Amino acid sequence: MLKGTMNILAPRQWTMVQNVSDAYLSYEKAYAQRIPFETLTDASSPWPAYPAKSEKTVTLGTLPGGRTLSGNVIRTRVPDENNFPAHGGSATLSTNPAEMQTWILQSHVTYKISGREYVKSRTIVRTQ
Repeated sequence: MLKGTMNILAPRQWTMVQNVSDAYLSYEKAYAQRIPFETLTDASSPWPAYPAKSEKTVTLGTLPGGRTLSGNVIRTRVPDENNFPAHGGSATLSTNPAEMQTWILQSHVTYKISGREYVKSRTIVRTQ
């Protein structure tokens, strides 16, 4: 009977954890979209320019019963090829006459459930 109960509850727990981790990634996406562009491209940016990365332990959320789900978030940003050389690209005035600057922001979240490691990521494109 206990094994049958566990077989029923395990998929539900996995689904709850997926929902919590997806909710955290929604926060990451919103943060990446609202951060001022000047802060985003600053040397102390939460998304450092690749190959640099920032990594920290975060609380993804709380599961029923008060169990906290923790994980690591890894952030980096990659310049678009059409940025000017000062911003990591190889553009010229003829290829980028509007002098636009585009960055691809990446957030990767890693977490463990029952000894198995999972990775989820979101990519956000910011242009100015």
